[in-house]
Amino acid sequence: MHHRALRLSGSVDCQIRAYAANATPRYGIVRGMPRGKGESLSTIGLFAGIGGIERGLELAGHRNELLCEIDVGARKVLEHHFEAKIERDIRRMGAAFPKVDLIAAGFPCQDLSQAGATAGITGRQSRLVGEVFKRLRHKKNGPRWLLLENVPFMLQLERGRAMRYLVNELENLGFMWAYRIVDARAFGIPQRRKRVLLLASRTEDPRPVLFRCEGGENVPAFSPDRLCGFYWTEGLRGLGWAVDAVPTLKGGSTIGIPSPPAIWDPLDGSISTPDIRDAERLQGFNADWTSPALTDAEVRRGHRWKLVGNAVSVSVARWIGDRLASPSGDPPASVALDRGVAWPSAAWGHQGKVYSVDASTWPVKEPAIALREFLRFPRSPLSHRAAAGFLSRAKVSGLHFEDGFLKDVSRHVDRMARSLSTAHAIEVGEEQPACA
Repeated sequence: MHHRALRLSGSVDCQIRAYAANATPRYGIVRGMPRGKGESLSTIGLFAGIGGIERGLELAGHRNELLCEIDVGARKVLEHHFEAKIERDIRRMGAAFPKVDLIAAGFPCQDLSQAGATAGITGRQSRLVGEVFKRLRHKKNGPRWLLLENVPFMLQLERGRAMRYLVNELENLGFMWAYRIVDARAFGIPQRRKRVLLLASRTEDPRPVLFRCEGGENVPAFSPDRLCGFYWTEGLRGLGWAVDAVPTLKGGSTIGIPSPPAIWDPLDGSISTPDIRDAERLQGFNADWTSPALTDAEVRRGHRWKLVGNAVSVSVARWIGDRLASPSGDPPASVALDRGVAWPSAAWGHQGKVYSVDASTWPVKEPAIALREFLRFPRSPLSHRAAAGFLSRAKVSGLHFEDGFLKDVSRHVDRMARSLSTAHAIEVGEEQPACA
């Protein structure tokens, strides 16, 4: 018999404060360090990137005491925004972690992402999570909480081998664990970004933290006044289509080329890409959060897109930070799973047992702000090459598109071609020698 999880979206402890990044206090990123009503935890941030988890935990009232990040540009960002000590390489850290309440690790996703190499948990990047487990074997300084974050595709890749590896490691170390896929849209931000949050503890029950809140998914339907986001890098087997939102911001192509999502405006037919500052805001940061990366001469401007695309949403991190500060509620109803069954979107386990939980990807349902209203900075036209490549793939794909979409893409390609021709003609004219 299937038991439904608790539905408690109206409870006070599930309410959240000012998660999305916009100009008004309701959506504003608050500077400083607001304190939650509950406990303040000491934290370590591993694979910290530009500090998405760390900023969210800070806003929830927790204290970042140590960060670790190998990317030189990301370290410049961390040095600018945080006062904590920063280590460069987890492989060169001591045999055990310093004593703290919480260790957070958004470990590398390149080998687990559908858009990446899909090498699996043993890939060169993603296997670095093993460095975390190696140091957790020293239980003397073990944390009360361990928070891991990664892409949902790891639940499917190699029949869920990555999640099985994580669970086995945690249980061998004596942890009880729970995970839930969470979508950043639940917090009012117009970016579809689903990530697995895996919370574990040797002494606490992680279930009330992750499963107590339930908002229920609320995805808007298409209408001509709503901007639509899509991946111009795709068009054959998928589109990444998002109504009144952008699809998941990515770290760029496999060869390091920035690939921000495209945006279609049905009102004027324009095809554009967002400004990097709005991309930062779509991740819950303040505009220009990553600009300190450019203070290093080795960092190219386009690297900021990689830093933003690889970041953890501040809004999601703040939500779990609030829940950790004041965990409450009874464990949810759950259903035992047989070994080998596909991993569900939410589950928990202990001592070899796994249980499925009926929980949506929206733990809360914050009022959404329209993408058109959210974007603050001028957008750039999608390049002729990018648009033409997408159009050629889309025409032979067999995918379904909203009425008028491909026509607008075609018109955009023609406009950009004319602009290129005009620019070329001007350039050639300027190179002609003057008449004697």
